[in-house]
Amino acid sequence: MTMPVDRRTLLAGGLTLAAAAAPGSAAAQGTPAPLPDGPSDRAYALDLLRRMAEPVLGRMARGRLRAEWTPELSPTWDGRNAGVAYLEAFGRLIDGIAPWLALPDDATAEGRLRTRLRTQALESYTHAVDPKSPDYLLWRGHGQALVDSAYFTSALLRAPDALWKPLDERTKARIVEEIKGLRRISPPYQNWLLFAAMNEAFLFSIGEQWDPMRVDLTIKKMLEWYVGDGWYGDGERFHFDYYNSYVMHPMLVQILTTMAAGEPHFNNLNAAEELARAIRREQRYAEHLERMIAPDGSYAAIGRSLTYRTAVHQPLGHLAWKGLLPDTLAVGEVRAATMAAQRRVFGDPSNFNAEGFLTIGFARHQPGLGDIYSNAGSMYIASESLIALGLPADNPYWTAPPLPWTMRRAFAGEDFRKDYYVQY
Repeated sequence: MTMPVDRRTLLAGGLTLAAAAAPGSAAAQGTPAPLPDGPSDRAYALDLLRRMAEPVLGRMARGRLRAEWTPELSPTWDGRNAGVAYLEAFGRLIDGIAPWLALPDDATAEGRLRTRLRTQALESYTHAVDPKSPDYLLWRGHGQALVDSAYFTSALLRAPDALWKPLDERTKARIVEEIKGLRRISPPYQNWLLFAAMNEAFLFSIGEQWDPMRVDLTIKKMLEWYVGDGWYGDGERFHFDYYNSYVMHPMLVQILTTMAAGEPHFNNLNAAEELARAIRREQRYAEHLERMIAPDGSYAAIGRSLTYRTAVHQPLGHLAWKGLLPDTLAVGEVRAATMAAQRRVFGDPSNFNAEGFLTIGFARHQPGLGDIYSNAGSMYIASESLIALGLPADNPYWTAPPLPWTMRRAFAGEDFRKDYYVQY
């Protein structure tokens, strides 16, 4: 008996109905379909970036984001001021696209899009800290502001020439004031420590008064919370979720990079030494992420904040952007694997609503998956999966032939690398 085939399932998996049904097709014979090439992958990623960025930046640049968007809230919303959603949306979005915004201008269609979005991003930063703007963000209310301020400042660290230096002096002063004001929030002993440290690292980078203790304590707690084989606990307990991707690895490496570059002399911490170790651990974690991508681009739905979607793969893009992928991961396989995941997750149009904003969900609109803190603004952390767009189109990451990733090779009956625990 032949079971009916659901069209949405096929299309989300990257197959056409014809390819799935044809008796002599590659799919019918169990042969994997050909992988898209680099230009096709970049075009898809750019379109995804555009779809995420335009509705937010286009409105906020005009001071119209609050007026024209009421973010969706989780059905289990905890009752906090829903205004936190706007800082979440802008901060998370801008951090993911900052490396791409930092690329030089050119006359291509991509270059024109970048110029427009960069201009809107700078205008949005101005509105974000102007108390007279309708889009002044909720800096002085709920403690959630500490979380998303770190993405806000992380973007300035990732792209200082594109996003910080062009700002007018009044806007810069207001940003500094708001970031220092968040010291009123005492972060719980978990990943939140990294948010406080990120803000201090930013202040240090621009020559402002900063708090070395917040940075020192955070780094030392992260060393204590390392559980082995590339994974950190979130506080004293290990959580089997993707917060190592959303927060721990990228933020720790960025904080240590800033400290190592500035060489502050405030304690016995050797920032350069700790940076090297943090990178090795992120590389090991990235090996796990790559192995968890199935042949069709799907991956395990585990732990908290599943609605952050492809932000799961931020460390792979982060290491690629920095030119730090481990030797065990070829750029062609990392790009092919992560782009397969993008297509798998974003294949359903309900990931975006009628106005173009991201919805709460995993591989479609699924508000029931939201946590008590989930809102549509939270979803923009998915832009962190687009960091590799910070590499220009002629970089080997985008020009290398696509390669089958570990699970694609494994389930095709091909040889693949064995995997062992590491001691660092």
